[in-house]
Amino acid sequence: MASPAIYWILFIGIALASWIVSASLDRKFKRYSQEPLRMTGREVAEKMLHDHGIYDVQITCIKGQLTDHYNPASKTVNLSEDVYHGANVAAAAVAAHECGHAVQHATAYGPLGLRSALVPVVSFSSKWVTWIILAGLLLLGSGPGQVLMLLGIILYAMLTLFSLITLPVEVNASQRAVNWLREAGITDNSTTEMASDALHSAAYTYVVAALSSLATLVYYILIFMGGNRR
Repeated sequence: MASPAIYWILFIGIALASWIVSASLDRKFKRYSQEPLRMTGREVAEKMLHDHGIYDVQITCIKGQLTDHYNPASKTVNLSEDVYHGANVAAAAVAAHECGHAVQHATAYGPLGLRSALVPVVSFSSKWVTWIILAGLLLLGSGPGQVLMLLGIILYAMLTLFSLITLPVEVNASQRAVNWLREAGITDNSTTEMASDALHSAAYTYVVAALSSLATLVYYILIFMGGNRR
């Protein structure tokens, strides 16, 4: 079986990286929220959608902080209150990023379509994978235990695949956002750099999440392989 020490080293390392990335993201968004722009997040989102010929996507205001997201099923760009009402660089960057997903949807961007197709599988996997792997660990070494571990690994692999596919989707949406903000004249050279910096920091959270998922998957595979050698 894989050494527990390896797991704890990975767990602590990834947890530390996650904390550093989260703290940096929070600091940058607070800083760039103090940099004023002439348009609110809602106005930025509306203009970006219309500039791309998209008129069937609704912009809504939701509660929470950094809860912003695009829902392809309902065709809604959902902006948190600070972003929806904020007239600053951070709000513009987030609003444009979420609209970047709407543009991806409208142009049939491949990775977004694949990620959307995986949502039902991921929903099922996230609901059952912990219990299946736990049962497999408890019965490790027996036939049923190995079957359960293998099933758990397959389900967890789906979660890891989803996390990895999310990376190009998020990076592409950020690139679309920054390019449009500059080309539309919403930001100048200085504020474009700020928007880009904020979105890059946000992207690192997805990188950490993907690495965490991948490391955990590898650890489960090592446990499974160790159990088969008994």
